[in-house]
Amino acid sequence: MCIAVPAEVLEIKEGNIGVVDYGDLRQEVRLDLVDVEVGEFVLVHVGFAIQKLSREEALETRELFRQFYAAMEE
Repeated sequence: MCIAVPAEVLEIKEGNIGVVDYGDLRQEVRLDLVDVEVGEFVLVHVGFAIQKLSREEALETRELFRQFYAAMEE
């Protein structure tokens, strides 16, 4: 199974490199597959932004991930 994780684009660097925030982690990812601007949300899979999504969808998905991991720790 493959999972893509929602992240907010914080910065766009030369060479289609983006700095994204997953909520508690920042990372550089490739932006070659999407046309995105700073402040927008993307789904990231294996270091590539593969799709844009709305802020609402991204935050809802983050919350689901948080709940899932919290349940696993119990």
